[in-house]
Amino acid sequence: MLAQIVAGGAHEIAHVLDEENVDGVEIPVGKGLDRSWFADRQVSVILIPMKPRETLEAFDVFLEERGLRLDAVVIGGAALNLLGVVARLTKDCDILCPQIPDDIGKAAKEFAAARRLAGEVIADDWLNNGPASLVPQLAADWRDHLRIVFSGRALRLECPGRDDFLRSKLFALCDRGLDLGDCLALAPTREELTNLLPWLDQQDGNPGWPAHVHDTLSDLGRRLGHGV
Repeated sequence: MLAQIVAGGAHEIAHVLDEENVDGVEIPVGKGLDRSWFADRQVSVILIPMKPRETLEAFDVFLEERGLRLDAVVIGGAALNLLGVVARLTKDCDILCPQIPDDIGKAAKEFAAARRLAGEVIADDWLNNGPASLVPQLAADWRDHLRIVFSGRALRLECPGRDDFLRSKLFALCDRGLDLGDCLALAPTREELTNLLPWLDQQDGNPGWPAHVHDTLSDLGRRLGHGV
């Protein structure tokens, strides 16, 4: 199945997204996914504990009951799930900015404790600023491309535009070998990979970094059916 998906086009995505099982893994697939975030391919997924939308809906109620509010920019697996780019679950919700206020951080821990009592697997730091260091690496106008991915009564989340999302995921792939599945799901085109190559080359001063970046993107391109 995975080979068929990687080799297929947009029509294959639509077919696969409506299935309940990919490569033997059951996926909670929703309808009406935002296909503008796909290039032309979809991949298999791995299940980890948290259902982002359900968790955030419950946290929205939790915040409202306490008179708290959070407006933030989310990135990572939770954002991709909210966008419909991936159907996999995730272990946390990565807040790019702002710095999570102390009262929100405390509420998030209390929320996690309550959810664990109800049988859910969720860590105290499920809401975190882990990717905050990415901000200086994004384009100067990245805030101009934000889009809303969750809007509740006390919680409103936006995520970066596709180009900035690709920057973050491709850098993670090159820098730490992470997020290959997400990069495949985002399915950058040959043109997108070529355009982002100079930016990626500048993200590390190691003399061997540019060659490593080119090799990594070439491998990704081959997996997607095109080169760089």
